Amino acid sequence: MTDRVIIFDTTLRDGEQSPGATMFAQEKINLAGMLDDMGVDVIEAGFAAASPGDLACIQEVSRNVRNATICSLARGIKGDIEASAQALEFAQKPRIHTFMSTSDLHIIHQFRMSHEQVLETIDSTVRYARSFCDDVEWSAMDATRSDMSFLMKAVGTAVLAGARTVNIPDTVGYTMPHEYHGMISQLVQAFPQTIFSVHCHNDLGMATANSIAGVMGGARQIECTINGIGERAGNAALEEVVMALKTRQAILGCDTAIDTRQIYNLSRAASGMTGFPIQKNKAIVGWNAFAHESGIHQDGMLKNRDTYEIMSPMSVGITHSQMIMGKHSGRAALANWAAERGIVLDKDALNEAFIVFKTIADSKKHVSDGDIFSAIQPSSETVQHLELLSVQTTQDEFGQNSADVGVAIAGNQVTLSAQGDGPVNAVFNAIGTVIPGLAPQLQDHDVHGVSYQGHTQSESRITILYQDKPYTGHAYDVDTMMASASAYISAMNKILAQPAYRSIVEGF
Repeated sequence: MTDRVIIFDTTLRDGEQSPGATMFAQEKINLAGMLDDMGVDVIEAGFAAASPGDLACIQEVSRNVRNATICSLARGIKGDIEASAQALEFAQKPRIHTFMSTSDLHIIHQFRMSHEQVLETIDSTVRYARSFCDDVEWSAMDATRSDMSFLMKAVGTAVLAGARTVNIPDTVGYTMPHEYHGMISQLVQAFPQTIFSVHCHNDLGMATANSIAGVMGGARQIECTINGIGERAGNAALEEVVMALKTRQAILGCDTAIDTRQIYNLSRAASGMTGFPIQKNKAIVGWNAFAHESGIHQDGMLKNRDTYEIMSPMSVGITHSQMIMGKHSGRAALANWAAERGIVLDKDALNEAFIVFKTIADSKKHVSDGDIFSAIQPSSETVQHLELLSVQTTQDEFGQNSADVGVAIAGNQVTLSAQGDGPVNAVFNAIGTVIPGLAPQLQDHDVHGVSYQGHTQSESRITILYQDKPYTGHAYDVDTMMASASAYISAMNKILAQPAYRSIVEGF
């Protein structure tokens, strides 16, 4: 048997408090639906007293979510609690989450209150919240910088007043895992019937580690956000804490109700809604999380993927691992790259190709499929592939987007045309018409700006599915549309290099 850890997602509240991460109401409603579908236990839908719009949004989330508990944050003020109660009137499982600071830094300098006044406020506000809702959570803001004896009194007051869950937040990301573990352990021992929650910020990069330390100390709720967004450096990332509990279940003895296969799509959706790109090396959901370029790592992965992956990409909703060909890649990876495209290299041919490949890789920041083809087959027998020449998009008076994409293939220049829901979609549809009936499916597309030596470029990465197999592409260009088109063509070339298509391409 494993202990159940409650996942409390606060992307819609604390996550949205990230400067620049504001979401439209419909986006928040859609995201809440995705959180509910993946098994999140509690969704903190907003701060009802913050604005009429936030209150109305919480109401709409409450109407649309059927499984998760819906929570509204409230300061230790009666007006805030009343606003939360109003916002939650349609929730099947409502929770009011109220808070008060317990550190002297906050009590003296921010609130200008005495310890006695703080305890009185905790008692009265928790009781008032209970008059509207049976499920009340109370938080000790800045708990990790509080005097432990006073924190104990504050928690005891909240529990006696009717709080079912008590949150011990590391509000400013200050504590260390061993300190947090000790604090949570003391509180769990003192109040064994109370559910303790952890809410950790990432100012020192400890949010996930502290959250897990809190669970090891007896906490049974983790408060987190998608992609770790939130105030300042952010919160503990949902994907990190969930996969840590799943991957290390043998020593932690805990699990969640999360369908982890939905993590990647949720991460991408949240990134699109907030406008916050996901860093490439982000744990679990970053583009490089399951990518391997080092020759040693690639060799191990080809023999047994467990050598360098502690979880499968499929477990978080990513279809496959990636072998990235670059200057660090080895012979085994080059031979595998060729074999995937139907090219069999004997030992001598592989050695010759590898020398050419390394020369190319050392001279370029990014190695293209065309570069590798030229290393493997430098003669006139080189496999023909698509080369992007131009991209032109238009939109008619009815809002219909069209694209004309100029490409070179097998020595001929042709224009591929199609329509789409937007200009990028139209471009992708056009490229997909190169071989009638090919019709690959777009799985993932990520594009963002990068700067190098004073020059700004767009970087585009793409994954398409064809016959249930993923093909990836990667490209840079000063023009965003060209970068996206080049990445798509890079992925298409991996399909067209298969023996089944060579005769068609060569006779184009």
